Amino acid sequence: MAADYSSSPLTKTIQLLLLFILATIVLYFSKALLVPVAFAGLLAMVMLPLNRWFEKRKMKRVMAVLLSTFIFVAGFVCVIWLVSWQIGNVASDAFKMEGKLEEIIQSIQQMIKDKLGISQQMQEQMVQQNKEKGAATVGKGLVGVAGYLWTFIVDFVLVVVYLFLFLYYRAHIKKFILNVTQVNHKDKTEKALEQSTQVGQQYLTGLSLMILCLWVMYGVAFSIIGVKYALFFAILCGLLEMIPFVGNLTGTTLTVLFSLSQGADVRMVIAIIITYALVQFIQTYLIEPLVVGAKVNINPLFTILVLVAGEMVWGIPGLVLAIPLLAILKIIFDHFEPLKPYGELIGEVKKKKVKK
Repeated sequence: MAADYSSSPLTKTIQLLLLFILATIVLYFSKALLVPVAFAGLLAMVMLPLNRWFEKRKMKRVMAVLLSTFIFVAGFVCVIWLVSWQIGNVASDAFKMEGKLEEIIQSIQQMIKDKLGISQQMQEQMVQQNKEKGAATVGKGLVGVAGYLWTFIVDFVLVVVYLFLFLYYRAHIKKFILNVTQVNHKDKTEKALEQSTQVGQQYLTGLSLMILCLWVMYGVAFSIIGVKYALFFAILCGLLEMIPFVGNLTGTTLTVLFSLSQGADVRMVIAIIITYALVQFIQTYLIEPLVVGAKVNINPLFTILVLVAGEMVWGIPGLVLAIPLLAILKIIFDHFEPLKPYGELIGEVKKKKVKK
């Protein structure tokens, strides 16, 4: 009698691996479609309590959804305006840095002449050749920036439209999911949907509040230290917090480099680094437990893996979406018996209680 390999653990693992590869291919080639949908879905989870509050005040659903969507758009536009205003201030000061850059370039040219024997005229000829080659690259870069800007505007409009539709048709979508679920799994599915919504709300709402706290702390600290454009770099460090691990470190590095270009001394650089360390300590041990809470239950290994995978598949949007989407996926795994081992693998290691 032939052995049945269809239900063996190895076969199931291979099937799961093939499913993972197929899902990755679909996610990669469907980026333009799925990224706005994913952002809108998470934002709908965040705006849902506000929308329900409006509806409890006897407001019609369409008006409640419109008002909730308008509040999101207004808040987003305010943040964009604040960042643009600060970038404008920094850009206006860039012209003042031109003289310093010329002095640095001249000193480098003199050092090359002294050490390598290359005359200043020859160096200028080489620089001119590189400028001619770089002109085309700069042109392509400007076209690329314009393309990214246009893509961002289109995606933002799509996110707003999807957000409105998700909020308006949420009951219809939930009914569909429950209808396609097996009868004996309906309760688990409903509970998984509820917990997924709570995790999305807790993660994004907590992250937003934490970013506001970071803006205040960095802004006050950088102002006391004497960092030029303290508000801009506070906003930058706070916004980069959306990218775990590397975001806040990148913001602080940019602050240090800009301060050095403005003539900062060693004491200011050390003060910026100390500020970064103190803010991170307060964030980790005070703000996150109080404001964000147990937003996700994912171990550091899979946190890093999903961030790398998210960036490879969806770029910067993937870095932002990776953690909450994996947290929602873990909840789904935890509620269905065949998938529980994968949920345990992704989750944090539970400490065993030592018997006394």
